[in-house]
Amino acid sequence: MLLFIDWHTSPEIFTFPQSIPLIGGFPIRWYGLMFATAFLLGYQVLSYFFKKEKRPLEQADELLLYAMIATVLGARMGHYFFYEYPTLLNDPVHFFISMVTPPYAGLASHGAAIGLFLAFYLYVRKHPDQSYLYVTDRVVPTVALGGACIRFGNLMNSEIVGKPTDVPWAFNFFNDPSLHHDYESVVPRHPAQLYECLSCIVLFIILFAIWNVKKEKTREGLMTGTFLVILFILRFLYEFLKENQVGFEDGMTLNMGQILSIPGVLFGLGILWYAFNKKETATKDANAIQG
Repeated sequence: MLLFIDWHTSPEIFTFPQSIPLIGGFPIRWYGLMFATAFLLGYQVLSYFFKKEKRPLEQADELLLYAMIATVLGARMGHYFFYEYPTLLNDPVHFFISMVTPPYAGLASHGAAIGLFLAFYLYVRKHPDQSYLYVTDRVVPTVALGGACIRFGNLMNSEIVGKPTDVPWAFNFFNDPSLHHDYESVVPRHPAQLYECLSCIVLFIILFAIWNVKKEKTREGLMTGTFLVILFILRFLYEFLKENQVGFEDGMTLNMGQILSIPGVLFGLGILWYAFNKKETATKDANAIQG
């Protein structure tokens, strides 16, 4: 007889007693905690990079602010553009209100990625002493950590569940919101959130190891390209193990997450080509000068 993991976790960690002024009845949720943890850990890593490379920590503060705003706005906009475009067209007022007010129900990681890359462009314009790829190289390890935190929050929320399976580590998601407390419909599923969480942690270790070899002399674009290629290849593959997020994906050969991951992989490969080609070009130029 196969034994599976019964997952009964509640999205709420605790609720403040009603007797406490102002915050009475306010719940502390796992997803919100993990979202905040993502930025806290990211700041620690980014500050470490800047400190080791002898850059002002004020720049790390500023870059984190850009990243926070871009992540929230990009993820929310991406959710509506990629998954709820009819809602965006039919009720634009609701769209704009939901962009800036919690709860942020619906966050698209691909939208967050686009928002971050645009925000870094604005940051670099203000700090021309830092190249665009230098900035993205220092940020992508923090994004990997953030991805791990967010997927752990999804796990605690029993959302973005995997497809039914009989693997020994399958989870019975009793609090899956889509079941509406119909516990008779619970079947063992892939813990896809956990797969992505652990993959993001491994990706962070890989990126940190790449930086740690040469630090500020790390080949520009190497970390960014590696991040994009690994992240989006894994995202593409993991989607085969996950249930579709919205109904219109059911009739598609590839779901929206997979379609959006393909440009991410190609973009990453392009950055890697640029990183290695730039190194070769610089070496040829130096040899020509010496000759």
